[in-house]
Amino acid sequence: MRSFLEKMALAGAGMLLGSTGLQAQLQKDYPIKPVAFTQVKVNDNFWAPKIRTNASVTIPYTLEQCRKTGRIDNFLRAAGKLPGDKFTEYPFDDTDLYKIIEGASYGLQTQPNPALERYLDTLITIIGNAQEKDGYLYTFRTMKAAKPHDWIGSKRWEKEEDLSHELYNAGHLFEAAVAHYQATGKRTLLNIAIRNADLLVKDFGWGKEEKFPGHQIVETGLTRLYRVTGNKSYLDLAKFFLDVRGPGTKDSQEYNQAYKKVVDQHEAVGHAVRAAYMYTGMADVAALTGDGKYLSAIDDIWEDVVDKKLYITGGIGATGAGEAFGAAYELPNMSAYAETCAAIANVYWNNRMFLLHGDAKYIDVLERTLYNGLLSGVSISGDRFFYPNPLASMGQHQRSAWFGCACCISNMTRFLPSMPGYVYAQKDNDLYVNLFVGNAATIQLKAGKVGIVQQTNYPWNGKDDITINTAKPTAFTLKVRIPGWAENRPVPGNLYFEEDSAAATVPILLNGQPLHYAVEKGYAVIKRTWKKGDKVTLDLPMEVKKVLAAAPVKDDQYRFALERGPIMYCLEGPDNKDATVQNIVVAKDAAVTPVFQTNLLSGVMTLQMPGSSTSRQLHSDALINSQQTVTAIPYYSWANRGAAEMTVWIPFEAAAARPKPAPTIASKSKISASVKNQRMFMALNDQYEPKDSKDNSALYLHWWPAKGSSEWVQYDFDSAHTISHSKVYWYDDGPFGGCRIPTAWKLYYKQGSEWIPVKNTTPYTTEKDKYNVVSFEPVTTTALKLEVQLPADNSSGIHEWIVE
Repeated sequence: MRSFLEKMALAGAGMLLGSTGLQAQLQKDYPIKPVAFTQVKVNDNFWAPKIRTNASVTIPYTLEQCRKTGRIDNFLRAAGKLPGDKFTEYPFDDTDLYKIIEGASYGLQTQPNPALERYLDTLITIIGNAQEKDGYLYTFRTMKAAKPHDWIGSKRWEKEEDLSHELYNAGHLFEAAVAHYQATGKRTLLNIAIRNADLLVKDFGWGKEEKFPGHQIVETGLTRLYRVTGNKSYLDLAKFFLDVRGPGTKDSQEYNQAYKKVVDQHEAVGHAVRAAYMYTGMADVAALTGDGKYLSAIDDIWEDVVDKKLYITGGIGATGAGEAFGAAYELPNMSAYAETCAAIANVYWNNRMFLLHGDAKYIDVLERTLYNGLLSGVSISGDRFFYPNPLASMGQHQRSAWFGCACCISNMTRFLPSMPGYVYAQKDNDLYVNLFVGNAATIQLKAGKVGIVQQTNYPWNGKDDITINTAKPTAFTLKVRIPGWAENRPVPGNLYFEEDSAAATVPILLNGQPLHYAVEKGYAVIKRTWKKGDKVTLDLPMEVKKVLAAAPVKDDQYRFALERGPIMYCLEGPDNKDATVQNIVVAKDAAVTPVFQTNLLSGVMTLQMPGSSTSRQLHSDALINSQQTVTAIPYYSWANRGAAEMTVWIPFEAAAARPKPAPTIASKSKISASVKNQRMFMALNDQYEPKDSKDNSALYLHWWPAKGSSEWVQYDFDSAHTISHSKVYWYDDGPFGGCRIPTAWKLYYKQGSEWIPVKNTTPYTTEKDKYNVVSFEPVTTTALKLEVQLPADNSSGIHEWIVE
């Protein structure tokens, strides 16, 4: 593999995403180069508005949030301009400012904005003033707070492998510095980054600080800095940070991908964002050094992800416990983490894999992530965000204006302006068309300069006119990606499939005439001498597909997901009867009709189909079944109309659906509790039967991180009821989570303004994986309170609370 990389490496060709500034002459790099986003002018009706919203709304909004939340003050405190009497919540908050500067710089490369550029100059001056003389830049230590943050340690790098995030901050600084330099030609932030990188080279290495980054990103930051400066010590340090990771240190674990040497890892484990950033860094170092061992490892890891650990939306990271990959085929929907940062990292990684191998399967994953699990992370308005991106909801998930940990928000600001850089790639005289986006681009091939224009209404329509413009006849090969979804392969591998679907041939016209083409690595290969005005017309089939999951994915059994083109769909409450979707069943063979709705969610293609819904009734196990028209919307657009029920995977068997709750005493009650998060309240009376006490696919209320305290939940009835029984199903996510069954519990009923203990006739039990039933002498009351004594060392929670 080493010889392959060395043969294919391009001398003097760096993988810069921008267009200005000098570029280092490198001996090795990726065999294929991306076409810089600055050369691609997106002008379609899908991506262009989203990029404009990012520039006009999201970036100004997030910059203002950085000011309001004290992130800019952190730098002023470090510079001695403000007292070091307080700081923000996390020591990696510095990176939010870096990432927004990176995104704003990308925007400046395509749309000049003198006022924004001046503001960035001011911020960079503030950042520079916070840097210590030897290049160290980490506000949480330099501000010399009276009571330092617990995560930073007593000296530099002491807790780097754990929580300090000093190197994580540095990595995002390097990324921002290169972007700003390329956008403006100014070296102000670049010089700050170089001083910091030189300090890292001085302090880290074999025989020096032999520590790995607790959170990966510095590796790609260093390789990017190397591409601009040609300083090989930066590449060497990136390689060191990969090679030093592994067993033998106190913090070696799967969570941070340090349980083995990176070249000995062959499956995706641990924190999904850290992992995908690391795999991206391994790809960079493999390309720049020719080290085939890295490539062998990430090839195997990629196969592990697409075969066993990828959500149909392109999301990665199944569990909130460690924000991590789960076990093989562990892909829960309601509790899916699928962090926005992980989706962005997944795009970075898959793009690098394509640049190494030239195979369309990597772009298939990239596109799926881009249009679904990544784009869902930001609202249509540009100022509301998701951190996790679940595939089902009872309404407990809502977009937020800001997070204390704002990494996903600032990451989105830097990603969207660079999105046009994923449309094309080139190698010698091969021009790759990877994404179908309306745009105009100019690309320099070896044979000459080539203009290319795409005219399309993708993703709503599959037709794409690709026009070639050359000053003179020019011989080169156009490689047009044939998406896997167009050939009935939702993803590479066998994790998802379309039942009874035969492989289709995608028709291509050349100047209006049918073209017989060969396919290589997923690309239609069109080799010819091109002249001005030559037009290739691609007509991708846009039939609605019902996607099924492999049998080991238990959470998706007896369900299908709807796909049309690259877009995954979901059912959401506002579009369906009674604002309820968890109770909907749609037959496998139901006809689905696409209907474009201009005035819905800024214009989306909806899907409509016949279906049925079920409801529970009192005093009977029989369900009430009713017919209805079911409407699906693009997954990326959900939760733009307030909190609502949602599901991606639609039951085709009634057993997989959740019937609408019966009008019981509990379901009609108003809930209050000694927890602030009211989104959890609906768990208590949703009439969902959990599989066991740690069932994260079910809703639950919890008091974590409280321990040893007395807590309560309360039902206020719709009217006075006579009651004599109550059942509680405890939430307990042991042995790894923080909740256990309570030490004790007790019921009180309301009499006037007083709370009176019920006179129980059976004991209060605290057992896992079952209902704990208590009977008591009948009382007539308007409210019932449940008091819980939490264990001394753990918290507790409740799946369901029934009153009879």
